[in-house]
Amino acid sequence: MSVYRRFRNRLRVGPVQVGTYFDGRGREMHTVACTAPRCGFSADYPDRSAAELAARTHRCTA
Repeated sequence: MSVYRRFRNRLRVGPVQVGTYFDGRGREMHTVACTAPRCGFSADYPDRSAAELAARTHRCTA
């Protein structure tokens, strides 16, 4: 069964979105996902600055 994440504090940088959520252990995590077709880039980070840096420096291969 997949995990349902409720995102808050969302930010969009080009085709990349950054969202904040609480993981299953109650820790605040930040995820980065590219919404471009056929890109597939996504990652989770424990701090917001790392997630925003990844969003700003991402270059799509698609």
